[in-house]
Amino acid sequence: MEKQGVSGPKPRFLLGNIMDMASLVEKSTSQDMDTISHNVVGRLLPHFVVWSKLYGKRFIYWNGIEPRMCLTETELIKELLSKYNSISGKSWLQQQGSKHFIGKGLLMANSDDWYHQRRIIAPAFMGDKLKSYAGYMVECTKQMLQSLESAVKEGQTEFEIGEHMTRLTSDIISRTEFDRNYEKGKQIFHLLTLLQQLCAKASKNLCFPGSRCSLSNGLFCSDRVTSVQHYPSQIENNFLILKWIILVEATDPTVNPPMGVSCTAFNSLLSMVINESLRLYPPATVLPRMAFDDIRLGDLHIPKGLSIWIPVLAIHHSEEIWGKDVNEFNPDRFASKSFAPGRHFIPFAAGPRNCIGQSFALMEAKIILAMLISKFSFTISDNYRHAPVIVLTIKPKYGVQICLKSLNP
Repeated sequence: MEKQGVSGPKPRFLLGNIMDMASLVEKSTSQDMDTISHNVVGRLLPHFVVWSKLYGKRFIYWNGIEPRMCLTETELIKELLSKYNSISGKSWLQQQGSKHFIGKGLLMANSDDWYHQRRIIAPAFMGDKLKSYAGYMVECTKQMLQSLESAVKEGQTEFEIGEHMTRLTSDIISRTEFDRNYEKGKQIFHLLTLLQQLCAKASKNLCFPGSRCSLSNGLFCSDRVTSVQHYPSQIENNFLILKWIILVEATDPTVNPPMGVSCTAFNSLLSMVINESLRLYPPATVLPRMAFDDIRLGDLHIPKGLSIWIPVLAIHHSEEIWGKDVNEFNPDRFASKSFAPGRHFIPFAAGPRNCIGQSFALMEAKIILAMLISKFSFTISDNYRHAPVIVLTIKPKYGVQICLKSLNP
């Protein structure tokens, strides 16, 4: 890659640049942010900020024994994600590093295994099936709002909204996918987490040749494990999305109850608010893709075995793309079509490997936000501490504390 003008920090033997990254992140996240600022790239991806200044937009670093090239050129990213899905995917190192957290399901699968799993899960998030979930989402949200209203009437004003969003999104998934309420559903998700851990441990054990290919022992079980492994990560993504949406809306109220506003206009405003929140705090902060064969991206030759590291968070906070107010919450930027979904705006990735549950997540967020603002006004609590951290995805380290005031006292 040096012949193509791509360089980077010098790696250590076996460790690569892991220690450098860990040191930078530890330093940048050691304290809370002074104000509720959305300028979080330097805090969450400090190695990107440092190395891009030293080596340019394209640079190579080593994640242990795996070389990764940072790519921020949106045209090339779109080409990679849409055109080269069949010869790129998750590396062995990525799979090993995440199997104890999210198993070996759709997110980490490649090639035929990925197609097989996607085909199993896809029907639950498509067409009429997806539309049928709206009633469940409304009913579950009503129950949560009733609980909040009761608490407000009893004098409680401050809430850690994440606790309520976790329960709500778990309840919605339980009802839509397993036809169970939250109390029964949480037992299912506990067992699924345990199943993932047991599967990860079992993968280390030796087996007789061919035993994993036994139709009677493997395929039947594999299909069902695949179809449910997805849901715990789906729940976590959904409630984190809602946390950040509520945070930015509580900090800078934009949406008001739809009085005298057409349903179409209100729906558009909700979409803009949700998209802007996803721009500032995307569920996927980075997208790694390893080249399983040689790939040509514009003037760039990607050799087989090189991983491409796409810093979604940095792209979403690029002043070149979004303007000087890039770190401000401004839903109006989504009123125009100046941005390009799948290129400039990729909160759920793009191309064939985009997030299979994104339509579900967006519909859920829109319903919950619309119903919440119809019942309450809310502001950020003085007790809120702004300290975003990355643990697989972006999380508020100390939760999101908001103050609720009923609109119907």
